[in-house]
Amino acid sequence: MTELSKSGAAVGEPTGSSPAPTAFLEVRDLKVHFPTDDGLVKSVDGLSFQLEKGKTLGIVGESGSGKSVTSLGIMGLHTAGQYGKRKARISGEIWLDGTELLSADPDHVRKLRGREMAMIFQDPLSALHPYYTIGQQIVEAYRIHHKVDKKTAKRRAVEMLDRVGIPQPDKRVDSYPHEFSGGMRQRAMIAMSLVNNPELLIADEPTTALDVTVQAQILDLIRDLQKEFGSAVIVITHDLGVVAELADDLLVMYGGRCVERGPAEKVFYEPRHPYTWGLLGSMPRLDRDQQERLIPVKGSPPSLINLPSGCAFNPRCPYADVPKDDVTRTVRPELTEVGSKHWAACHMSQEQRERIWTEEIAPKL
Repeated sequence: MTELSKSGAAVGEPTGSSPAPTAFLEVRDLKVHFPTDDGLVKSVDGLSFQLEKGKTLGIVGESGSGKSVTSLGIMGLHTAGQYGKRKARISGEIWLDGTELLSADPDHVRKLRGREMAMIFQDPLSALHPYYTIGQQIVEAYRIHHKVDKKTAKRRAVEMLDRVGIPQPDKRVDSYPHEFSGGMRQRAMIAMSLVNNPELLIADEPTTALDVTVQAQILDLIRDLQKEFGSAVIVITHDLGVVAELADDLLVMYGGRCVERGPAEKVFYEPRHPYTWGLLGSMPRLDRDQQERLIPVKGSPPSLINLPSGCAFNPRCPYADVPKDDVTRTVRPELTEVGSKHWAACHMSQEQRERIWTEEIAPKL
């Protein structure tokens, strides 16, 4: 068995055939490319992962790494209308509870949205319709999947607003989005997402533009509601602090691909990819004394039209010259197992990475 098939099988990539999925959500070799006048934008370029019910997966990375494109792909929201006459090119497999979504009828996927899977969007002010009350929008989301009258649906809307902590829900149900604060709008979005008890919840930057106190409240709310509903949750963010206590597993994306994946504790305390080291070095820590200033990741994220050859991170990596024969600039690394349920895509040997982390990186964090 080749190294590629080892890493692929570990994270759910197909190995010639398409075996039945073993997890509630299984993404296999997902690719989402967008044709443009400047070239093909490879927003997601071969992503695989699994997620069980009741578990939370954090997907982290800088802006432009492919996080949100992945979530929209799972939800089936990449349409031709979004990108003019050029339709997104999507390949791979997305299995949700035994149903393959990419090859499924679009009408069937549309029926699954809201009932089986739901999404909390990054900006609730633009995601909520300004001309309809919060209650009207939750009622519509509920009645699409349940044959009930408006009065029954409104009671359900009031109940959900109460469960997400909206004060005076029987009155605020008739308010418009602009009458809510940022945190309240996010809570209303969560209420709308959970009104049909979906089994998969995707939260795309759920705490962006919220103050720290409200961020903590929103994250606690997602965690509590997950326990109540038993949902599988994906939290997408550029902020490792957001998923530090929320996620069971972490997937680190760079240049449209996964560069590290594993249990959250392993990724935080025994990371095995230089990009993850950079993210951790630029994150404030409250669990230990900070000895030095935060260290930003040098350079800028790569163009998804013209990715660097070899390892996409090599132009920014301080350790690009550690492996011999210039392999980092000529060969793209594949995910390899570096620990129990822990994978990383780096040309450095396990010994080299452990030494650098222990002697150079960890003491500074």
